[in-house]
Amino acid sequence: MGNGLLIAATDTECGKTVLTCALIAYWRQYCSPRPLGVLKPIQSGEGDRELFQQLFELEQSLEELNPVFYQAPLAPPIAAALENTTVDLAPAWQRYTTLKQQCDWLLVEGLGGLGSPITDEMTVVDMAADWRLPVVLVVPVKLGAIANAVANVALARQHRLQLQGIVLNCTTPEAEKNLERLAPADMISNLTHVPMLGVLPYLSDPMDLNQLSSAARGLTLETIMPAAFWVAR
Repeated sequence: MGNGLLIAATDTECGKTVLTCALIAYWRQYCSPRPLGVLKPIQSGEGDRELFQQLFELEQSLEELNPVFYQAPLAPPIAAALENTTVDLAPAWQRYTTLKQQCDWLLVEGLGGLGSPITDEMTVVDMAADWRLPVVLVVPVKLGAIANAVANVALARQHRLQLQGIVLNCTTPEAEKNLERLAPADMISNLTHVPMLGVLPYLSDPMDLNQLSSAARGLTLETIMPAAFWVAR
């Protein structure tokens, strides 16, 4: 596996940012000063890039964290059209290749679900395939989680993505209590033939770095973090 990893999801508001922040917090606690890169290739509306900069002392400007940005919180091609332009991923690709050379590990956070449009002709899954990024799929614990996981894994396999595993995310306290009813890990893993990396518990304060790092510690990180980390540890 290379040093890049795409954090993807079945839809928007699934917990991609929570997982990304948890992995950053874990890395900074246990792997510092090894260089870590964070990239949000494209973002519509304020949100993730601002949060990353607020929570972590990353040596990256907003433009370096997020090379392609549009003001409206809509699908990128629609948001771009409102600004009388079209989506150009070249700056994001250039930043991605630079970070891969500079960093021991590069976390790339997608937008929406794997099928979400990036341009009029390209989705997140297309970008992952073009960039040859291994993928972790975040699935929120809610009614419909099983079907959404199966459908997104099928889409990933159709594009021959390298699926590293699935992470279940408890977005509410109720989700954590009803985990086995709403998103049974064994069933999802059996149906998708993708390893389950663990469950992100409900975080009472998702901006608490200790909670974030602790959440990441509960995951099977060996399959997604670079081997250099485990040698150093």
